Amino acid sequence: MTSLDLSGQGLTSFPPLPPGVTRLDLYKNSLTSVPASLWEHTELEVLNLATNRLSSLPPGISALKSVHTLDLAHNEFDSLPDELGDLAGLTEYLYVSDNRLSSFPDAWCRLGRLRYLGCTDNRLSSLPADLSGLTSLRELRLYRNALTALPESIGTLGALRELHLRGNQLASLPASIGSLGELRQLDLRENLLVTLPDSVAQLSELDKLDLRWNKYFREPAWLRGFEEAGCMVLR
Repeated sequence: MTSLDLSGQGLTSFPPLPPGVTRLDLYKNSLTSVPASLWEHTELEVLNLATNRLSSLPPGISALKSVHTLDLAHNEFDSLPDELGDLAGLTEYLYVSDNRLSSFPDAWCRLGRLRYLGCTDNRLSSLPADLSGLTSLRELRLYRNALTALPESIGTLGALRELHLRGNQLASLPASIGSLGELRQLDLRENLLVTLPDSVAQLSELDKLDLRWNKYFREPAWLRGFEEAGCMVLR
């Protein structure tokens, strides 16, 4: 791997890149735009543009077929292109946290090989109705958004091990959440939950359930037995 680390250099414009770069780190600069010529570097496998001042991307990012890790966090994006859903090589991480995103594009659900998605600290009020394309997702972080509900299709994410939903506006969960047979951690702090669906008791691999700071919460009758069976429940 040919790595180019230009993080923390105070850059205000995009530098020229040598050919053959497979890892490009431009973390913590003052970049305000990305040139379309970046997408010509199709050998890129890791692209870190986090903590800049970016608000848009030019068309063509779908050319980066080899990228397995993409970090766009801590910028000023109001939206991101549907083209991200065409990044067939995106298998490891997609970070888009701490932006101004108000929607989660349906197109991102085509990322069937993606393992980790971090979309925290944005303005999401809903998720796509059909999440079933995210078949390889192991960790989904959506804390500190404005979600009021989860789609029933959340239960199709059969590989999911961690689901982080702290700091939203969820008053209930869909019964399908009980189908997440690989789930280990479920963080529901700081929501508006009244109770949990009985299907949560079917999550036999769950070892941590965080329910703190849901002021309207009423414990279901089965919860104490679930805790005694080995799940750490934080109230």
